[in-house]
Amino acid sequence: MLSDVVILGLLEGLTEFLPVSSTGHLILAGHFMHREGAFWSTFEIVIQVGAILAVLIEYRQPLVALVAAPARDSSRRLWGNLVVGVLPALVLGALFHHAIKARLFGPKPVAIALIVGAIAMLVVERTRRTESTKALDAVRLPQAFAIGLAQCAALVPGFSRAAAAILGGLLVGLDRPTAAQYSFLLGVPTLLAAAAKDLFDARHGLGRGDLAWMGLGLAVSFVAAWAAVRWFVRYVSRHSLDVFAWYRLALGAAMLLLLRVSG
Repeated sequence: MLSDVVILGLLEGLTEFLPVSSTGHLILAGHFMHREGAFWSTFEIVIQVGAILAVLIEYRQPLVALVAAPARDSSRRLWGNLVVGVLPALVLGALFHHAIKARLFGPKPVAIALIVGAIAMLVVERTRRTESTKALDAVRLPQAFAIGLAQCAALVPGFSRAAAAILGGLLVGLDRPTAAQYSFLLGVPTLLAAAAKDLFDARHGLGRGDLAWMGLGLAVSFVAAWAAVRWFVRYVSRHSLDVFAWYRLALGAAMLLLLRVSG
């Protein structure tokens, strides 16, 4: 039990804000670790909250400014961008949430989505437009809406919300660090809304003895996510996304092979 909690917490924290799909990794890990049922479904939501808390702490200054000085020009611009960026995924998620969970939350769809997302990353890195936006407060409303539309691809588990948002940002002229940072902030309301809904749905599925394991998983996810977010911004300021694309291709292909062999 302990090792499973730590492994899944690490997986969530390390992958939530990297362009490799945390949901996809958890689905694959759950399949091969045979961790299914009400406890583990709720556990995955709780450790996602841990990853969200890491971003709230890391980006506390712009987030505090949003709340403390909402009338400031830069705050109003970021508020507007986040609202416009979140709406497409929230609307589509509300409409198709149950259908997606019923049909696509399995190892084979995840493996295919990992590969498709990897190809998209390689293509965008080689065809994207010149960088024109190099700061969060320079992101314009049409860019935010386009990134929000791109983020809808992440409704398919395995594609990755971070990858979709970052690729959308690159396509509309954001440089890599700005696209990464914007994807982190855009992920906060998106992920909080999804986590709140899932936790509400699972509210009757927890016992008192489960809380300690939930707390441990949340803590592990928080620390791992904080480290991953800080490292990722430094990495993409000097490197392309290719290494993540090749990792996704290798993982997706390996999963398809394993599924074919095992079944």
